[in-house]
Amino acid sequence: MIFVTVGTHEQQFNRLIEKVDNLVAEGKITEKVFIQTGYSTYEPSHCEWSKFIPYNQLQLYIKEARIVITHGGPATFIDVLRENKKPLVVPRLYDMNEHVNNHQLSFVRRLSDLGFNLTLIEDISYLEENISNYKETSNEFSSNNQKFNDELTKLITGLLGE
Repeated sequence: MIFVTVGTHEQQFNRLIEKVDNLVAEGKITEKVFIQTGYSTYEPSHCEWSKFIPYNQLQLYIKEARIVITHGGPATFIDVLRENKKPLVVPRLYDMNEHVNNHQLSFVRRLSDLGFNLTLIEDISYLEENISNYKETSNEFSSNNQKFNDELTKLITGLLGE
């Protein structure tokens, strides 16, 4: 199963939802897909979906999914990493009216540069390739809150230019 989540931000993320739905329609994804669509206006016709799901259901989908495709919000992709899975991360973009700025893109780029075990997908046209070539094996993820907090503080300070 492939699980797609766009989070609860109040702007649409039609670009991701429509891309996944089209890949299923074209037969390029043949396994079951469930999409949490949030405030998006596009309604998938080839995938199971719900606008919102309870947190415990989100966790169950993450655990059961072979692949998790997520927005660039850290809470979600860290939950995926905790399940020893490598998330495919598609950040929301300002110029697509998906968020108020490009902080998701900047943040995920930085984590990718630091070697976090995730796949950053900046260009949605590469989603199909990343799904086709997905390997379920991922580096073991262990929680290290202090190290994460230190790295996050450095990253935020650098992004703010302080």
